[in-house]
Amino acid sequence: MQTFFRYNWKIREEWYTWCENVSEEELLSQRTGGMESILKTFFHIVDVEWSWIRLLKGKEDFQEDFEQFNSLDKVKALDAKFRPEVEAYVDAWEPAMDRRPLVLPQEDGSVELLAAGEVMRHVIAHQIHHIGQLSVWSRELGLKPVSPNLIGHSLIKPER
Repeated sequence: MQTFFRYNWKIREEWYTWCENVSEEELLSQRTGGMESILKTFFHIVDVEWSWIRLLKGKEDFQEDFEQFNSLDKVKALDAKFRPEVEAYVDAWEPAMDRRPLVLPQEDGSVELLAAGEVMRHVIAHQIHHIGQLSVWSRELGLKPVSPNLIGHSLIKPER
């Protein structure tokens, strides 16, 4: 589990660097699909990751307002603010936690029962999904996207 979160964080940092070579106008430009813009997609990735971890920790979830984080620097600052809490939870993750229940109240008064391991894997897949959208948008701009290759990031060290 930890390896894939670390992979997502490394790829996200590489995309932030990629964004530094793109105008703010392009980062905020309306796009087809996804979260409608490159920057709003990054905001969404960060916010969703943090929200799910808070719920798994039994804390209250709330939605941040994109208008308060509508620049690359602001999104990166939000990510830096949320990351320690997320990382501490990820680092403490053990396989026995996979089946821990998460009860989500629904608007109609019912509840949805989820397994914590399913939620954690959803958070991982969620970013990967949106990174694919960013790759398409990158190509539409005539730019090379960040490589999504897990190999080469030294996330798992081989035995010697």
